Amino acid sequence: MENYWEIIQNTYRGYARYLWSEILHPHWGNYFFWLIGISLAVYLLELAFPWRKNQPRIREDFWLDAFYMFFNFFLFSLVGYAAVSEVAVTAFNQFLAWAFGMRNLVAINVANLPHWAQLLILFFVRDFIQWNVHRLLHRAPWLWEFHKVHHSVRQMGFAAHLRYHFMETIVYRSIEYIPLAMIGFGIQDFLLVHLFTLTIGHLNHANLYVPLGPLQYLFNSPQMHIWHHAESLPKGRYGVNYGLTLSLWDYLFGTVWMPENGRDIPLGFPGVHTYPHSFFSQILQPFKKANTP
Repeated sequence: MENYWEIIQNTYRGYARYLWSEILHPHWGNYFFWLIGISLAVYLLELAFPWRKNQPRIREDFWLDAFYMFFNFFLFSLVGYAAVSEVAVTAFNQFLAWAFGMRNLVAINVANLPHWAQLLILFFVRDFIQWNVHRLLHRAPWLWEFHKVHHSVRQMGFAAHLRYHFMETIVYRSIEYIPLAMIGFGIQDFLLVHLFTLTIGHLNHANLYVPLGPLQYLFNSPQMHIWHHAESLPKGRYGVNYGLTLSLWDYLFGTVWMPENGRDIPLGFPGVHTYPHSFFSQILQPFKKANTP
């Protein structure tokens, strides 16, 4: 236990120093300022070329979503997630060593491949895992209560991309850990993959029309993703268009649904008009729902 407590202290102090350094010292590998820069660029595109021209420039819940962006990417880890997850990983690895004599999870080592190939494999594998987790968030009733936070958006804009309950981070990272750990990527810096997926995610939620042509069968778009947020879905469907960055998986597995131009469709879910609007009430809502008989 002392070892775990030391891990918590070191990780918490280390992350706090990292975050403070990121804010005070801009550099090309600085994720904090990349988030601001990409967000500002996509927002300016929204203002210059709005798809829904009658939507306010500062749309409903704009500032709430802006807070979610920084909370989920930075503040949540500062609260303690980074430290707790490091303890969980250490405990899991120690269990594997004790129970099965496994001291290395790597089953497929891609460390000797070119850097670009490692990043490409990471991108496709991680996106496929996330597509499946996203489906799970819609199909499992208790997970859907957390995912409702993201679907409570009623006016779409780039910042809606990062409006999600912190439990989603825990679910995604927990399920991603083993398959990604079994591939020996040998890369410490996944900044390019993160920035690429961040940009696509912002664009998917933006008030923009992005004609992709044949690339629509590979990449997600605002015109495809708007239907994922539709208030009314086809009968018997838990969700549609689950792709985060890639649309490929939806086309391969038959979960695509784009019946018409979805520019002005109502967004949300049945009962969204009575869903809480403030940050803390949205964070607490799934737990209240779980305790309701």
